[in-house]
Amino acid sequence: MQSPLQRLIPYVLRYRLRLTLGLACVFGTASVSLLSPWVLKYAIDDLSTMVTRVKLAQYAGALLGIAVVGGCFRFLSRRVIVGVSREIEYDLRNDFYAHLQRLSVSYFQSVRTGDIMSRATNDLSAVRMMVGPAIMYSASTLIVFVVAIVMMLSIDMRLTLIALIPLPLVTLSVKFFGAAIHRRFEHIQAQLSEISAVVQESLSGVRVIRAYGQEPAELSRFAEANHEYLNRNRGLIVLQGLFSPSLSLFLGLSALLVLWLGSRSVVLERISVGEFVAFNAYLVMLSWPVIAFGWITNMLQRGMASWKRMLPILDTVPEITDTAQTTHPEQVERIQGRLELRHLTFAYGDGDGSPVLRDVSLRIDPGQTVALVGATGSGKSTLLNLIPRLHDPPPGTVFVDDVDVRELPLSSLRGAIGFVPQEPFLFSDTIAENIAFGSFDKTADKALDQIAVERMAAVANLDTDIKEFSNEYQTIVGERGITLSGGQKQRTAIARALMVNPRIIILDDALSAVDTYTEERILSQLNTELQDRTALIVSHRISTVRQADLIVVLQDGSVVERGSHDQLLAYGGVYADLHRKQLLEDELATS
Repeated sequence: MQSPLQRLIPYVLRYRLRLTLGLACVFGTASVSLLSPWVLKYAIDDLSTMVTRVKLAQYAGALLGIAVVGGCFRFLSRRVIVGVSREIEYDLRNDFYAHLQRLSVSYFQSVRTGDIMSRATNDLSAVRMMVGPAIMYSASTLIVFVVAIVMMLSIDMRLTLIALIPLPLVTLSVKFFGAAIHRRFEHIQAQLSEISAVVQESLSGVRVIRAYGQEPAELSRFAEANHEYLNRNRGLIVLQGLFSPSLSLFLGLSALLVLWLGSRSVVLERISVGEFVAFNAYLVMLSWPVIAFGWITNMLQRGMASWKRMLPILDTVPEITDTAQTTHPEQVERIQGRLELRHLTFAYGDGDGSPVLRDVSLRIDPGQTVALVGATGSGKSTLLNLIPRLHDPPPGTVFVDDVDVRELPLSSLRGAIGFVPQEPFLFSDTIAENIAFGSFDKTADKALDQIAVERMAAVANLDTDIKEFSNEYQTIVGERGITLSGGQKQRTAIARALMVNPRIIILDDALSAVDTYTEERILSQLNTELQDRTALIVSHRISTVRQADLIVVLQDGSVVERGSHDQLLAYGGVYADLHRKQLLEDELATS
């Protein structure tokens, strides 16, 4: 099994040529900057002799040239490596989002949206810092560290060895604090995900919070999560606060030893004044890698902790995918819409729980309209969700055109279905683009079919409402369609389903939020649209389903009755009882 780091390396290797160029520029930056102390050595030693102004000007020019060339290399290294880190972040974000799109509906029912958002933003940013700036500064500090020590050894080996006495303490400090920072940052990111989840839920449920006057409770809930986040950051601050001073202490110890023993070496003429100045300059340069170790360690530990948080999502295997047995999309003939359920028994999860559907068998011919009726929890919505494989049915139980849906390509199967769920979801976009969602790609250079949009809006009895808006079809509906009423959202979803010209249309209680008069008008216009399509309709209203070719009554997951409206009334069973109760409710409502 690959380690987390091995999982990340392929993303980095995509840009190996540019990274090599960037690292070469880092090497150039470090190498050029290390020339300055050597120039100073000769300049200071020459001051003890009759040095000319021309010679001093040459030294000054050399130092200026070193600064200019080093600055150019530094710009190029940052431009290339930081740019590459942004592209790696771009690739990771695309792959992360693409993987989320492949995950099944059940996954999102078990994971909080705010947690996913935190991993896709904050954690991904930390990974970018690890593969960009952290790599750049690691290379820079390593080069400076090695070359500076080599130059110091060339000046005075004994003095260099004395200056490096605190180095083992630096190594131990980096190892101890690095592991502690990694653990702390994992806890911090987990709490940040909790905060994101709290905010996301509060914003999504803002109307419910207002309606029940729960603003103080939500503020308290957020404050508690935020305070825990603060406390965890305080713990990290303490570690970071101890880390940097400990490194500085070891550097100070080196400087003290060099100052004491180096000055004696000058007096004893073991080294010149210029060499002593150059040695101290290299020692100062050596301080940057040692201090940077703390910052780099922090970035690396943060990035690796964040990458480990992203991997569980990336490693989640999609439950519903095309398999080796799936027919190639090009070999699939146009779906006609014949549906068949063969002894379908289904339970959520691993299938070990209590069945939601029990031995359901049903055949629906193309162009036929079938209604599902039953009490809440009888399995109607579950049955509908199995047809487009929003949940996976057992093998050999659900067929479209006599082919097991598990063997049909998902793109072909779902492309032939127009689905209107119980709670329609609208995007924060225009009404026109919401209606055209399944048939229109905004990223392509293709104009939206406004005529078709308006026709489907008319079928859903939505056109009159739209014309009352100042911007009509260009009205922005807001997040989740917040500016529209429940009935308007349902009718928009119906228009969207019809817009894809499906062979099979599924309406899951799609008219529950409209009044009976509007319902009659919609059903009247829908009958024309459904003539050549297979339709499955779920409704709690008898008035919605009475014109269906076949009505199937579900009770506790089993089919208990089937027939036309008149046949079921004459039978006097569950359906007749529902019809009687609704008539009584209507009479009470009008009295």
